[in-house]
Amino acid sequence: MLQSAPGKIIFRFHSCDLNLILAPATAGGTVRFNVTLDGAVPGENCGLDSAPDGTGMIRGPRLYQLIRQMAPIQDRTFDIELLDGDGRALDFTFG
Repeated sequence: MLQSAPGKIIFRFHSCDLNLILAPATAGGTVRFNVTLDGAVPGENCGLDSAPDGTGMIRGPRLYQLIRQMAPIQDRTFDIELLDGDGRALDFTFG
C-alpha cells in the first residue's frame, strides 16, 4: 500500500505481457499512474490499461495489463509510478 504519493515500483521481467493487480485503497477512489519501459514511455508496447504515453488510471480492484511487448521478447525494466496516495499494488502476473 502506498504510504505517500508519489510512489514507484521498478521490476525487471522477461515476458510478452506484464500485468499487475491494482486497487484504490478506498472504495470508489481513483489513482493516476505512469508506466515506463526501459526508462521511456511504452509506445506500441503499452497494454490495454495504459496509453502509449504511459498514463493510466486505477478505477477499481482488478488485473491491469500494463505492458504488451511486441516481438522480439527480451529482458526489460518496467516501472510504475502511482501519482495519488490511495494506491495499492497487489501482485504481478505475466503472459
